[in-house]
Amino acid sequence: MSAVVIGPDDFDAAAQCAALEAMGGGAVATFTGIVRGDNGLIALQLDHYPAMTKAQVERIVAQAQARWPLLGVRVIHRVGRLEPGARIVFVGTASRHRTAALESCAFLIDWLKSHAPFWKQEHFADGSTRWVEARVEDDARAAAWNDQATSGN
Repeated sequence: MSAVVIGPDDFDAAAQCAALEAMGGGAVATFTGIVRGDNGLIALQLDHYPAMTKAQVERIVAQAQARWPLLGVRVIHRVGRLEPGARIVFVGTASRHRTAALESCAFLIDWLKSHAPFWKQEHFADGSTRWVEARVEDDARAAAWNDQATSGN
């Protein structure tokens, strides 16, 4: 069972985790991303095309479910204007075994960070703005998952 939610509303990470725990597996792995306030950041604006974004996230969730024996997956990604300290993303996976839960959660986080169709603009206290560019490190982590898939690991 999977759930993908893309929208402006905040979420309760503990409730999401509890829903995964209730699936009766032996392992739950979760990640909650928080907006950082580095370098005078006062807000992060996230934009997207709703139908395209949800379809792409659902596609990658299906890939995770095909690759690992998962009982459940929950992905929540917020959009709109978020201030430092706000929850921005939740990824949770449930499986009978820890390796599947941990690896699939990391896979989904890495994909969301590097490939999900969100446009992020940082707003700073001095009035300046900057579009968030893809980072080489994030792309490398995502590429490593593809390498593992093709090598059979």
